[in-house]
Amino acid sequence: MKIFKRILLLIPLILLIIGIYNYPKLNILAGYSAKNTASSVFVANRTLAFTDSTDNNFSPVKLALDKIDKKQKTATSSVFGLLTRKAIVREGLGSVLTLDKSDETASYLVPKRLKPDNVTPFPYGNASQKDSVFSNVDYHQLNKIVASVFGKRKTRAVLVIYKDQIIAEKYAEGFNKDSKLLGWSMSKSILSTVFGVLQHQNKINVQNKAPINSWQNDARKNITIHNLLQMNSGLEWDENYDEISDATKMLFLERDMTKMQENKPLVGKPNESFNYSSGTSNLLSGILRKQFDTHQEYLDFWYTNLIDRIGMNSMVIEADLTGNYVGSSYSWATARDWAKFGLLYLHNGNWNGDQLFTKDWVAYATTPTPTSNGTYGAQFWLNAEKQFKDVPASMYFADGYQGQRVYVLPDQELVIVRFGLSWFEENVFLKEVIESVQ
Repeated sequence: MKIFKRILLLIPLILLIIGIYNYPKLNILAGYSAKNTASSVFVANRTLAFTDSTDNNFSPVKLALDKIDKKQKTATSSVFGLLTRKAIVREGLGSVLTLDKSDETASYLVPKRLKPDNVTPFPYGNASQKDSVFSNVDYHQLNKIVASVFGKRKTRAVLVIYKDQIIAEKYAEGFNKDSKLLGWSMSKSILSTVFGVLQHQNKINVQNKAPINSWQNDARKNITIHNLLQMNSGLEWDENYDEISDATKMLFLERDMTKMQENKPLVGKPNESFNYSSGTSNLLSGILRKQFDTHQEYLDFWYTNLIDRIGMNSMVIEADLTGNYVGSSYSWATARDWAKFGLLYLHNGNWNGDQLFTKDWVAYATTPTPTSNGTYGAQFWLNAEKQFKDVPASMYFADGYQGQRVYVLPDQELVIVRFGLSWFEENVFLKEVIESVQ
């Protein structure tokens, strides 16, 4: 009995030791859960129960206990009662993790948005599309292919557009055409396109040296914006989501996410050292902010000159605590609005007569990064070396965690969108979709 009592007395001490040893991991784990919960519930309008049973239901995130405050629009997550993180929602900026109590009451600017066009039919507006039937489309086969990636493959949405017309659209239970879906790293392609719009407006030249003051006294001063867009700067970065890494520390512990990559040393030569880095994308977001005289102009430009300009009115780009858009990871929109983004590229930057950027930018964004083995361009993924062996080499795509995709197939006049919670056999899926449109 005495031994049993001693064991009971030791349990809190053991838990404390475990907590101290694993504190950094618990901090990130709880941070992920709180941030994801706040965005899912208050940005995407899902329930807490649904979020916990789907989006947060994987190890080790499912160990966190999540709670929400509907009135204050906050989410808290705790792990074994040892550590609690809070995420708040800011109008127009989505959710963000707090780092101290003052973050909950700090003032912030709100991006100005353009009004949706609910009269013009999709894709150039948000009204219902007129039915079109293409004689060369095998609709039975196409719908069968689309259905095959649902169920166990955890697909939430698939949309296939051919010649500006929706030819297939399917959603998992609980989702529909109005459901906002997280693009994860597809945000990088949005970020890149903002540079393309600025370049078309002659307000920036991506071949210029990156305007980073802290680099001017060492070899990093030779890094160009182009090197950063191609993930080929030579800067050190650890993009590992299974451990405490540069990427996880940036997303869940940093106030200003644009700074972490800036402070990294060179470990390779610019233009010779491809290394995928979310830190680089957020550094680029900081460079974008420097192109404007005010913070308000920076916040507005992404929407008024790109996102709302092509009618992606559902989209929300989330920002860090200092008001920088998290261009690496946090963008929400409906599948239809994500498809509009793909169509913008399919039409070489022309949106119903409005030229946002030119064909030259599309060619630039889809030019393979040196040492990427033909897989990466300027914040877009490529098929230049036939990574997908049965898919045309001209196909390129925005790519996000767990298989979020916007595929652009220029030779086939196709845009294909897929959202879900797991990867899937992309080569087969794309091959069969293409074969159904002949």
